[in-house]
Amino acid sequence: MGWWFSSIVVGSVSDPGKSWCAACRIGDPRVGQLLAAFAQACVMTEWGARSAQRIVSGIEAFFVRHRHRLVWVHVLMFLAFVGLIFAPPLGAIPGPQDGLLDNYRLFANLLLWGLWFPLVFVSVIFTGRSWCGLLCPMGAASEWANKKGLKRAIPAWLQWPGTPVVSFIVITIWAQTLGARDHAETSALLFGGVMAVAIVVGFVWGRNKRAWCRHACPIGLLLGVYSRLGMVDFRPKRLREGGDAWTEATACPTMIDLKRKTETRHCIECFRCVHPNTQGGLRLAVRRPGIEIEEIAGRNPNLSEVLFLFLGNGVALGGFLWLVLDNYQSFRLWLATSAIKSGWLWVGEPGPSWLMAVFPVEREVFRWVDFITITGYMVGWMVLSVIVMSLTTGASAWLAGRLGGARTWSRRFVELGYQIAPVAMVSLVLGLGGELFSVLSLLGLSADDVRLVKSVLFALGAVWSLWLGWRILAHQGVASHVRFIPLAGGAVSITFVGAAWYPAVFSL
Repeated sequence: MGWWFSSIVVGSVSDPGKSWCAACRIGDPRVGQLLAAFAQACVMTEWGARSAQRIVSGIEAFFVRHRHRLVWVHVLMFLAFVGLIFAPPLGAIPGPQDGLLDNYRLFANLLLWGLWFPLVFVSVIFTGRSWCGLLCPMGAASEWANKKGLKRAIPAWLQWPGTPVVSFIVITIWAQTLGARDHAETSALLFGGVMAVAIVVGFVWGRNKRAWCRHACPIGLLLGVYSRLGMVDFRPKRLREGGDAWTEATACPTMIDLKRKTETRHCIECFRCVHPNTQGGLRLAVRRPGIEIEEIAGRNPNLSEVLFLFLGNGVALGGFLWLVLDNYQSFRLWLATSAIKSGWLWVGEPGPSWLMAVFPVEREVFRWVDFITITGYMVGWMVLSVIVMSLTTGASAWLAGRLGGARTWSRRFVELGYQIAPVAMVSLVLGLGGELFSVLSLLGLSADDVRLVKSVLFALGAVWSLWLGWRILAHQGVASHVRFIPLAGGAVSITFVGAAWYPAVFSL
């Protein structure tokens, strides 16, 4: 379009009003000026698109040229992982006057929970699952083990879509009962345990593939779902119809049928499928953030992802709010009192250190009553989140059908469930990645400034979620003049999440 306009206005830019008036026989020169400005914008847009494509092609060529060297990146990341996870427990316990540069435990904790954990979430918007394919030491270790392993067929229970959801919930609750964000020993236990499971899964199942990354990794599930919001996509040069499919007869380590690929959630961006000089394979592409969810009807939507969005929002809420709300303490006191009255004195005993935080020297010893109440509180928030969001999404799907929306109610429910993705992602950053805001305080931001950052972050997530809901309803065929009616269900879900996060975003 840009070249067409530029050929028309080539002699008109110096006096756009006059030239366009002569061409269009319009008396008002302002119309000509507007048309000329539009033409110039088209030229600039085309130039920008070509420049962006050159940048993307350069990035693609760089990684294709150096992908055989990624193994050394993985080795370095593995060594860094060992130093960050297993070295801190060997150091001294920080004193009250120690700063970040005085104690390695504090420094490593900042890097792990204050920077890596939340920023990996945010990175999916800009780079997709690049962490998984380019940097992650766990996935690399699992693949190394697979090359020497038993290479057994991947069992049905591991392929079940709910497996990574269960994995994420178990790991998240376990991290809370261990106090992994506060204690280097339990952090090493948590991440070391996950690493061990990744290696075992890789050693036993799959044939030169990453069964762990595809079917069981809790972080992989997280990044996969939110990569649908991202700017990066790997697209088949020749797309075969039929939708996404799972296959082991592929070069892809996460078992994507490359010719049918339409979704990003399983792509770890290892560049093994990219061959710039051939007509086959995939190519790197940049897209508008959120477009995959806007077009989710044709991008293999599934109920397990939607339930994860609902559950993940709830577990993030529970994982933060038990630390700050009085109703958790009331729940704990009620349970302890009831147990003692019933003669269940064991609830007052400390539990095993592999299950909960037991640090007498640091004056933090969790007892069975703590383990039960923390777990119960987080599960309660998960259940509440699923109930509220299922009801509101179900109502939206029903209303969309009444107002001309295509497809079945269940299909509309699944599609509309994805609109909550931005808000759910913000919830994870606020709850499980909350140490990021401590870093902002260290950089000099006041408490009011940090609250403002949280508020803006949540507001952006809310607006984006509403926009996605609007676009999904458009693709379902709901007319624009009545689209706000089913969109109200999404607004209620967002309001629920915002109200639940009020203590974290505004009060603390």
